[in-house]
Amino acid sequence: MVVMTDSSAPAAPVTHSPEESSGPEPRAPREATIPVEPGDGTRPPLALLLDVDGPIASPVTRSVPDEVIAELLWLATDGVPVIFNTGRSADFIEQQVVRPMLAAGIPDGLEFLAVCEKGATWFTFDRDGAGEVHVDEQFKVPASYAAAIRELVTRKYSEWMFFDETKLAMVSVEQHVETPSADYLAQQPHFDADALSLMPAHAMRGLIRSAAPEQASGIKDSRANHFLVDPTIISTDIEHARLGKDLGAWRALSWLQERGLEPDQWRTVGDSGTDYAMADWLQAQGHAVAHVDVRPAEELPDKPYHVLTSVHVGLGADVVNDEAGLAFLRAWHERLDG
Repeated sequence: MVVMTDSSAPAAPVTHSPEESSGPEPRAPREATIPVEPGDGTRPPLALLLDVDGPIASPVTRSVPDEVIAELLWLATDGVPVIFNTGRSADFIEQQVVRPMLAAGIPDGLEFLAVCEKGATWFTFDRDGAGEVHVDEQFKVPASYAAAIRELVTRKYSEWMFFDETKLAMVSVEQHVETPSADYLAQQPHFDADALSLMPAHAMRGLIRSAAPEQASGIKDSRANHFLVDPTIISTDIEHARLGKDLGAWRALSWLQERGLEPDQWRTVGDSGTDYAMADWLQAQGHAVAHVDVRPAEELPDKPYHVLTSVHVGLGADVVNDEAGLAFLRAWHERLDG
């Protein structure tokens, strides 16, 4: 893949989440109660903004099932913009998303956008493959700090995790696929604390993201030297404080507007509290949006838009991750297919 630096790219406007004191709208008992109808040929009836790990890629195998690939292609062919908004690297998306979609057959005229590293990098792809990868230089972690984290992992944590060499702006450390989740999660807090302690030596300030990030989604620190240590169930990302899924949402909306496309509705899909920032930002800009959370239903926060889980497509609350994501893709397929 060709990588292009883009230091002039604008950052997303800083938009705080809507106040929740007004109370959320009632949650729909079924996805079908939020109408998704075939478009009139001039406006996409729906746009999808998808996290990758969890909603479409198995957090166990880190790959995208063939059934998910097929549904994504059907929806895109039917006029639904499909945009990936992930903390993963462009290289990972090229390997695990682009190549399987190419193998399945991307029709002529379709183009997809992948926003990677929580908005720091992005590229488009079509039937000819992946285009140039753009990197927003203002969001890069200092190279000296990245080297220090690489050395830390090698010296102290290599039994449980590895340094992701494919990141272009962030620094990420990920659980080995063969490592039991409980073993990794037991070590993760120690790594996170060590990663934070290394920041001052590289003129960085930072904090570890709270356990309830959905309560602060959309809040950004604009100071250039501020960074977050952001743990997930399979990795820890170390990122500029202004990166986030709302920046990815802004890039997605800008990309569609450049093409003269204004969807009637948005569906954002994620598996963590930080993924709500996609829907928070879109709703704050006046767009009709519902968010799909593929985690267990009991963990859901209150929001001023519909929040959907597997139970809203007739499945049990125990259906999560890519199984739940596939169920929603199929539900939207059925609605749009009449």
